[in-house]
Amino acid sequence: MKEKPDRFIIKKASLEELYQIHLLIPEFEGEVKIDFYQDRLKDKLHLALVAEVNGELAGFKVGYESDNPEIFYSWMGGVIPKYRKTGVAKGLADYQEKWAQENGFHEVFFKTRNRFTAMVMFGLKRGFHIEEVIQKGDVRDYRILMHKRL
Repeated sequence: MKEKPDRFIIKKASLEELYQIHLLIPEFEGEVKIDFYQDRLKDKLHLALVAEVNGELAGFKVGYESDNPEIFYSWMGGVIPKYRKTGVAKGLADYQEKWAQENGFHEVFFKTRNRFTAMVMFGLKRGFHIEEVIQKGDVRDYRILMHKRL
């Protein structure tokens, strides 16, 4: 079991920081450029966060207002492998949900894939419910839509 860091900080992130961490998450397949984040977040109310442990980037979480202004979409996130199971993901999610609630959102949702069982379990433990399973490609790539009232 990994040792919890004594302290980590969560702060608002730049697009460059998001991109930097994205490149260190082994589950993220395919080549992306920073435009991946710029294009998605442009002209949207959004929150981009990073977690740092001893000044080193450890994880990120980013989301934005969905088509329904009462629902926040937790779009992307990840924790660098050496910081997993240390509380970083929980800290990022707690911050994001608190911010969403303070900014008038009543619900939050995210999508994941069937192969990311740790993310499915993380969502269930945080009170999310599986709302829909979207068949796409191999069963491991089925999309799982998870939803939670704040």
